[in-house]
Amino acid sequence: MALPHATVQTPVFMPVGTQATVKAIPQNLLEDLGAQIILGNTYHLYLRPGHELVRRMGGLHRFMSWPRALLTDSGGFQVFSLSELRKVTEDGVRFRSHLDGSSHFFSPEHSTDVQIALGADIIMAFDECTEYPADFDRARTSLDLTLRWARRSKDHFAAHQDERVWPEAFAGQTQNLFGIVQGGMFTDLRREAAERLVEMDFPGYAIGGLSVGEPRALTREIIEATLPYLPADKPRYVMGVGYPEEIVEYAAMGVDMMDCALPTRAARHGLLFT
Repeated sequence: MALPHATVQTPVFMPVGTQATVKAIPQNLLEDLGAQIILGNTYHLYLRPGHELVRRMGGLHRFMSWPRALLTDSGGFQVFSLSELRKVTEDGVRFRSHLDGSSHFFSPEHSTDVQIALGADIIMAFDECTEYPADFDRARTSLDLTLRWARRSKDHFAAHQDERVWPEAFAGQTQNLFGIVQGGMFTDLRREAAERLVEMDFPGYAIGGLSVGEPRALTREIIEATLPYLPADKPRYVMGVGYPEEIVEYAAMGVDMMDCALPTRAARHGLLFT
C-alpha cells in the first residue's frame, strides 16, 4: 500500500495513538517493533490540543515526530460512544465534550476539514456507528444516513484536499479518503453498503460498526459476508479488532488493515497474551 509518508506492507496491524501518542510505548520502541502506520483519533485531537494548532505546527506527523504513515478516524465512533451527550440529525451530530461539557458540532464536512488539517496519509469518511443490538429498521435508517454522509465527505474532500500542510517533498501527493461500510448485524445491508460505496470509488474501504458488544462469532460472520463485495485490489480495513487470534484469522480471510487499543491497554494493566 503506497502512501505519501511510507509504503506499508499489508496485512498490517495499526497501534492506536489516540492523542498523538501510543500510550506507554516509547517512540524508539515503536520504530524498533516495526510499526508501519499509527492511528490518531480525530475527536480527541480536535478537542485537545485542537486541529488548527496541529496544522500550524506542520500537521500531525511533525506534531508527534512520526516519520512513517498515519491514519485518522472520522470521530464517528467516539461520538457514538457519547450516546447520552449527542443528538444526530441529517446535517451532522451535536455533542458535548467529555472533558468540559462544551457543545460541539461534527458534520461530514467539518470532520473532513479537521482531518485535512491533521494531515494523516489516510482519513475516514464521517459515519454513524450503529449500536448493538439494533433492529432492521434502525440499521437501515442509520446505513442510509452514513451513505449520504459518505458522499458529502467525498465531495468536500475533493474540493479542499489541497489545504493540508505537508513539506514540499510531498508536493503533488494527497491524503486517501476511505469509505466505511455500516449496516448493523444484517448481511444484506452490509452487502448493499459495500456495493454503494464501491460505486462512489474510494481508494480504500473499512468495515465499521463492529466490536460494539456483539458476540465475536457474529463479528466474524459480518466480516466474512462483507469482504467479497469490496475490491480485492484496494485496502480493506476492519476497524476496532485486536485480539491476537482475530488478527491472524482476519488477515487469512483477506483483511489488509486492523486497529485496536486493546494490546497497549492490556499491557498497561499487566495483562499478557500467551
